[in-house]
Amino acid sequence: MASEIRSGRPLIIDIKGNSLDDGPGTRSVVFMKGCPLNCAWCQNPESKKIAPELWFETDKCVSSGECVPACPEGALGPGDPLVIDRDKCTLCFDCVAACPSTALRRVGQDMTVEQVVAKIAPYKPFFDTTGGGVTLSGGEPTLFMEFTSQLLQALKQEGIPTLVETAGLFNFDAFAELVLPYCDIIYMDIKLIDPELHKRWCGVDNTRIKENFIRLHQMAASGGFSIKPRTPLIPGLTDTDQLMADLAGFYLAHGVKLAALEKNNPIWFDKSEKVGVEPDFAPDDPARGFYDNERYALIKKYFEDQGITILES
Repeated sequence: MASEIRSGRPLIIDIKGNSLDDGPGTRSVVFMKGCPLNCAWCQNPESKKIAPELWFETDKCVSSGECVPACPEGALGPGDPLVIDRDKCTLCFDCVAACPSTALRRVGQDMTVEQVVAKIAPYKPFFDTTGGGVTLSGGEPTLFMEFTSQLLQALKQEGIPTLVETAGLFNFDAFAELVLPYCDIIYMDIKLIDPELHKRWCGVDNTRIKENFIRLHQMAASGGFSIKPRTPLIPGLTDTDQLMADLAGFYLAHGVKLAALEKNNPIWFDKSEKVGVEPDFAPDDPARGFYDNERYALIKKYFEDQGITILES
């Protein structure tokens, strides 16, 4: 099952120290590796796979050639920039150790809860001053429910507010037991309402996602935590008039009065190439550009005319 809970702990992609974009106040963001969805427009394509990956930044490559003989599989070839045969690569990362410029690096580091907390703890004064905290992101934090629970509990013991970003495809009972008691805020993605379109563009049906959101939204009314639904605006894929009407109808049917709309940010195309993935979009596809501000304003007005306040994401 795509939403099964993984045992063990996730690889950590990064811990971003001073973020102003992933929740209220100044935040540290923990990016976990692995996701049960496969969204065509994923903003963090390096987070999809559970396993580590080789990241290559061509603009950092100095073409020294030192990494080429370091590869035991002969997967690297000299060039400007370096040539990588990813079919041959076994992810031994010997090339990373040999790279003099950090153009090559490993994505996904093994860290314990204690190591993650130790890296975050120095930022607590900023959290206290700004009303911030820690955001768990990814990837999908609920894919590793037990690790996420332990990390949230450890953060709570340090007096640090917590926020979980999720695509919503999880076992609800496990989430309610292991994550929800230690989570102050939930940001949950509602990417598309139609299950077939969701499966086409995100790789999975969204029935469970919608069910989980409805239950959490109803529970949030009693207090203890808050939940904010978010929808990415991908030109022509998620933002058509009909799809926006479907989304507004879903929110109104379940009493949702606050939501967020996220403008497409094309930096993910460059990130895909760094892990050796060619995005499935033509060079002139609108999804490769920044979102049109006038279109965003029209959509925002449409929702607010329906009585749904659009929050800044």
